Amino acid sequence: MSHEIVVMGAGMVGVSVAWHLARRGHAVTLVDRREPGRETSFGNAGIIQREAVQPYAFPRDLATMLRVLPNRRVDIRYRPAAMVQSAEPLLQYWRNSAPKRYARIVPEYASLICLSLDAHAPMVEAAGAEALVRRQGWLELYRSQAAMASRLGDAEVNAERFGVRYRALDGGELAALEPDLAGDLAGAIHWQQPWTVVDPGALVQAYARSVEALGGRVQQAEVTGIARQGEGWRVSTAAGVLKAEQLVMAMGPWSRDWMADLGLDIPLFVKRGYHMHYATSGSARLGHWVMDAEVGYLLAPMQAGIRLTTGAELERLEAPAHLAQLDAAERVARQLFPLGERLDPAPWKGARPCTPDMKPVIGPAPGQQGLWLALGHGHQGFTLGPATGRLLAQMMDGERPEIDMAPFRADRF
Repeated sequence: MSHEIVVMGAGMVGVSVAWHLARRGHAVTLVDRREPGRETSFGNAGIIQREAVQPYAFPRDLATMLRVLPNRRVDIRYRPAAMVQSAEPLLQYWRNSAPKRYARIVPEYASLICLSLDAHAPMVEAAGAEALVRRQGWLELYRSQAAMASRLGDAEVNAERFGVRYRALDGGELAALEPDLAGDLAGAIHWQQPWTVVDPGALVQAYARSVEALGGRVQQAEVTGIARQGEGWRVSTAAGVLKAEQLVMAMGPWSRDWMADLGLDIPLFVKRGYHMHYATSGSARLGHWVMDAEVGYLLAPMQAGIRLTTGAELERLEAPAHLAQLDAAERVARQLFPLGERLDPAPWKGARPCTPDMKPVIGPAPGQQGLWLALGHGHQGFTLGPATGRLLAQMMDGERPEIDMAPFRADRF
């Protein structure tokens, strides 16, 4: 039976939900204040990370905590006011990163990651977006043998448990593959399964056009209010009122305020990030996405230039940009690869919606009939959007999802 459904949020997650619902014959309206793929989905590293079966844990060892404390690192920076504002979810995050709890979380999280490529594939085909996708994996490079050996231990375990495929490259093999990288590098892990995307925002836009081709509607308008109306929902926007039998909340980091208005308390916090595009100097060429693992930034050969993406910044959602982290990453990156001039008029800033147990929220909203949630994907919204859309559509149509969805219930908090 077809239903009238409004999906709020046109990032990778919301667009993917709308695509699966439209494909099933539902009357879907996708609404966002911006064009599809112009917020967090626009600025990420552009990797569909099939290897990322372990979510980012809160550091708990004393050595790492002491390194983070001066607040000068490239991979993580923090703002004291934001830490105070998000104290409770951050404390839960720290607790859930304890070894026993984290060991329970990993296979639950991995069950989603393992669906990522299979879920993207039909959407890429339907959207005619093959030209945006590269299927050569990516490189996680290391400066020390000890750090690389430790990471390879994890890789071996994940290969056995979750089917992750990788290849270890020594310094010579890495130099042969990427001859324009400089420095005394120990080697790299070549993650072989992931796909990379030369324009992440364009891929989301292509998926959104596919939603329209399936009969869905994409509306750019600011949402000004949501309320229950009878057995359905009323969504007020700057362009008018939308009425629906069911409503999907996929507004990323902005979801928390909307849910609070409905009496729902999902403990979201944000990790912000920055990027800048660069030209290359001379005839230098970067063939793969490259992460400088022990420093904490990534270089990606995108259509717009070499994109440098920073690590995480713990800061309030709408606080002004703090560019020292990007500047620090750039200084190190220029020693690794011959970057040219900056190409963007200003750095891009975005925010990842995170939960204290590192898992997204996917499923019905407690006590709110007809309201569904698809949010809190942290670093992996771009990777997990299509899998989330497929699973949520199965749930909304009363089918048994292909994996156990209990770990992603909203009432687990």
